[in-house]
Amino acid sequence: MSEQPASYRDIFAVREYRHLFAANVLSLIGDQLTAVALAFVVYARSGSPLLAALTFAGSYATWVIGGPLLSVFADRMPRWRVLLVCDLARAAIVLLMLVPGIPVAALVAMAFVANLFRPPFQSARASLMPDILHGDRYAVANGLDNIVAEFTQVAGFALGGLLVSAGSAQTVLAVDAATFLLSAALIATGLRGSGAATRATAEPSGSWWADTTAGIRVVFADRTLRSYLLLFWLSCLVYAAEGVAAPLAAEYGGGAWTGGLLLAAMPAGVAVGGVLLTRACPPALRRRIMLPLAVLSCAVLLPVATRPPLPVVLALFFVSGLAGSFSIPLNALFGRAVPAAYRARAFGVAMSGLCAVQGLAMFAAGASAELLRPTLVVGGAALVATVAVGVVVASWPRVTEAAPVPVAV
Repeated sequence: MSEQPASYRDIFAVREYRHLFAANVLSLIGDQLTAVALAFVVYARSGSPLLAALTFAGSYATWVIGGPLLSVFADRMPRWRVLLVCDLARAAIVLLMLVPGIPVAALVAMAFVANLFRPPFQSARASLMPDILHGDRYAVANGLDNIVAEFTQVAGFALGGLLVSAGSAQTVLAVDAATFLLSAALIATGLRGSGAATRATAEPSGSWWADTTAGIRVVFADRTLRSYLLLFWLSCLVYAAEGVAAPLAAEYGGGAWTGGLLLAAMPAGVAVGGVLLTRACPPALRRRIMLPLAVLSCAVLLPVATRPPLPVVLALFFVSGLAGSFSIPLNALFGRAVPAAYRARAFGVAMSGLCAVQGLAMFAAGASAELLRPTLVVGGAALVATVAVGVVVASWPRVTEAAPVPVAV
């Protein structure tokens, strides 16, 4: 019997998800507000663009460091407790930042520590989703979360800049702390009584490092899980384009506005694609078109190398994001395939690798743009990504819905 498609009404009928959804939105906004406010504070006090950039980049670097290491706690402890502690810790650190006279170096360090609580929060949340949402509701919720994440990234940055302009960075930090406290309240009231959220899923082995490496082995020792991750990571090589947004805009004679349009085109496509995949495509069709969409998300940017008109480039970026929504059914397959006891660590590894791949791709693109025109760099990145994704697709495991993978550790 084919899987029945779910609606947004179906997923919001689940009480735990309603609280998780609202808490996640608040935490995402809080993360963006922290990044914006502290970048302004650090730059105003130090006058150093480098320190301001390091403060902003810390939110991404912590995934590379903390993804595999700190997500262990989300498997060892009840997941509602991990979510609650992460929110309360971030609120406390942000409130400490409001103390007058804190040295700039201390603010940068505090921002980094606050961001370290993001990987276990997101890993605990992601690993809890398959336990509270069954059937197609899990895939539909993933699609909605994807849309919300893209929107809150833009809205959070815009709101942070607006609040800093209208008041002060300290006001933004106070609002930021309030978002984390509200998120904590939602977790405490909505998940504490949930069986899936209150039980620990893994017994500690006695060694934190052993638990960390066990999570990595779960992902890479199994061909199916490895294929899922490689497809996701390698397709994201096209995000190298974000690393050359400014010079790409300059190549077309534009400035910050043009650069902003280029940066917004792919996330806009992902958001629209998420709606189309989850609302217009039944579950079986999503899985059938997942691999062609993955290839298209990379290959569609190949013509950028020929330097087409700017509207065409924007359209190609949008279509790349539209096809990039293949990650929604892929994420559902991945979440269901990982044994529950290792799910948080697996998601931590996935996000850590994603941040590393995107960061390296952007760095390589920026270095290449020193010698080559940006349109050629974007086309070259698309070529590398298309070939890499094509290799993964050619050796794709012949499964439609993976069962939990047996693990020997």
